[in-house]
Amino acid sequence: MPAPREGLVLGIETSCDETSAAVLRGGKEVLSLVISSQTDLHARYGGVVPELASRAHLEAVLPAMREALAMAGIGLADLEGVAVTRGPGLIGALLVGLTAAKAVSFALGIPLLAVNHLEAHIYANFLHFPELEPPLVAFVVSGGHTLLVHMPAHRSYHVLGETLDDAAGEAYDKVARFLGLGYPGGPVIDRLSTRGDARAVSFPRAIMHDGTYNFSLSGLKTAVINHVRKLRERGEDAPVEDIAASFQDAVVEVQVHKVTRAARDTGVGRVVLAGGVAANTRLRERLGKELKGRGINLYYPPLDLCADNAAMVASLGWRMLDAGEVSPLDIDAAAVLPLGSSSVTSP
Repeated sequence: MPAPREGLVLGIETSCDETSAAVLRGGKEVLSLVISSQTDLHARYGGVVPELASRAHLEAVLPAMREALAMAGIGLADLEGVAVTRGPGLIGALLVGLTAAKAVSFALGIPLLAVNHLEAHIYANFLHFPELEPPLVAFVVSGGHTLLVHMPAHRSYHVLGETLDDAAGEAYDKVARFLGLGYPGGPVIDRLSTRGDARAVSFPRAIMHDGTYNFSLSGLKTAVINHVRKLRERGEDAPVEDIAASFQDAVVEVQVHKVTRAARDTGVGRVVLAGGVAANTRLRERLGKELKGRGINLYYPPLDLCADNAAMVASLGWRMLDAGEVSPLDIDAAAVLPLGSSSVTSP
């Protein structure tokens, strides 16, 4: 397949509760980025309701695509590829985006580029930092995933560790819901933590020194809930700021310890954060300080590229297009999709 002329790629992202479309040129120049959030829709339930998410994507995906094309100042005929999240994610939500992308690919006769959501999150860093190159360690933290990955070269991954139970974002949401803080939990706990005492409650640091790169947050989540319940049973107020700060400190301490050790053990000079929890200010601050003391650089995208977004999808899609890696039109969505897995037709 010939190399892209300008590399104009439309990206579509519908893996969870954001409907997003974007147009990129050459995999690096963002011509447009549209994100339609469903946060208010799901807030009353304390988490994402899959059926509601799918319906909302159906309503929002075509308007988002039209807006992205209009903002970029191009038409459908100018596109050279359409990239879309294939998985992992909510199967119904994924099918909405994948079906829309297949329709564009078939109607225009342009390549379909089915992208791995986790890989796209990592590549949000390469989109924001064009000079960034492997080898590096990537820490992927979101509502549904916690992965520690060694990336020796582009598109090459060795998973060092992962969560054994709750993902980081999931634990934040569950603790926030119990405390009556609403959804999503990550931003509000991060904000309240700045006003609390992180030493007020000594919550457990699970498997911090077990010699692996794995994570476990279920016990910590339970410890927070039990602590608050005991306070309420005694008729005492639960100091929300202190609890939030103590909980976040326990999460971040383990994360910083394991990510730093992974960087040291693999000998890399660069670490990237990826996923929605990469926006956490405490994680950025403590990890950056720890790595800097060891001569290791920390990278993380701006907030709009930490969340689920179509710009990262289009950026990774362009790399696939440039390499001649095209996905077949009969490719399926995948609720579970390991990092690095793909289904393409090579030249």
